[in-house]
Amino acid sequence: MGTDYRAKYFSRTESGFPKEVNILGAAYEKVEDLRYGTNPHQGASFYRPKEEAGSLTFGDMQQLKTGKSGLSETNYGDLNHGANIVKYFDRPACAVMKHLNPSGAAAQIDNQDLHAVYIRARDADAVAAFGGTAVFNTKVDAQTAKEIMTSVVEVVAAPDFEDEALEVFNDFETYKMNKQMRVIKLPNLPNLPKWVGDPAMPTIKTLMDGTVVVAEPLLTCVKTGDDLNKAVTEHAKHGRFEIETAPTTRQIEDLLFSWYVNLSVRSNGVVIAKNGVTLAVGTGQQDRVAAVRQAIAKAREKFKGEETLDGAVMSSDAFFPFRDSVDAAAEAGIKAIVQPGGSVRDWESIQACNEHGIAMVFTGERIFSHH
Repeated sequence: MGTDYRAKYFSRTESGFPKEVNILGAAYEKVEDLRYGTNPHQGASFYRPKEEAGSLTFGDMQQLKTGKSGLSETNYGDLNHGANIVKYFDRPACAVMKHLNPSGAAAQIDNQDLHAVYIRARDADAVAAFGGTAVFNTKVDAQTAKEIMTSVVEVVAAPDFEDEALEVFNDFETYKMNKQMRVIKLPNLPNLPKWVGDPAMPTIKTLMDGTVVVAEPLLTCVKTGDDLNKAVTEHAKHGRFEIETAPTTRQIEDLLFSWYVNLSVRSNGVVIAKNGVTLAVGTGQQDRVAAVRQAIAKAREKFKGEETLDGAVMSSDAFFPFRDSVDAAAEAGIKAIVQPGGSVRDWESIQACNEHGIAMVFTGERIFSHH
């Protein structure tokens, strides 16, 4: 039975889904049957809107190197979430994705080249990055391609690639470990919707009984540091509390960076960052302080006790219900926090920040992502 099961479920080539479907009054055409869905025994297909040819990012993507087998549903999810991170930066950026969460992300600081940006994103969590998906927001050059090929990467995607980079990706003699790597050109990536109010398709989730939830897409109102508000709250019993420490210019850049990365982190999500790179990501926890502690523990394990968290910033995708998250962040050396605000206990978090000399800003919006 084991042999038959594997033959049936680990070699999917056809999903059985129709060539065309209609969703909310729009016609979608099948692009391809996927290698499999979330798991090998689940069939899946990829569709694109029939009327949007030439303007899409994923529907018009080109597979420049396909490997031995096609893409899976998870590959598409990683492409989507990686693009959702790097689209926010007008400087070179890279997100390395694993199971729809970023293992690491980095954006250019000073005059770093793309090669250095990729190394920082990959090495933010090199263990998790193994076999992951690397998504860039700019053309990939040969030097970066050579670095990509030094470790196992399942998919690499970018708006474009230098010819020399494609030659590197096809150099099977030199880089044997990545013979099956897929190389994807994503046109129109910079034009993906970013801000609340941008034209964007709704998200659609189908429940087990066939009912459907349609929701507005997750976008943000936070465009610049001017959209980050100093943490202030009024409490009927405890009075007015106002943050005493303002973030520096460098911290504001890192707070924005961590916020944009957190948009693609499974809730409860926490991102710790410093100098344009993630130090650690806490993801998928049932309570917020667990996400904070998970991120801190991952960073400490990576840096083996070095004082690299000192001066870092942290983003939280929802408010802190208690001050314990702030206390944990302070103990780790974090110096600035961005969070939505809006808790009845915001006064506790502000009080904790003032005790520890931490800057804290509110966004006024929550970015839960339960993908």
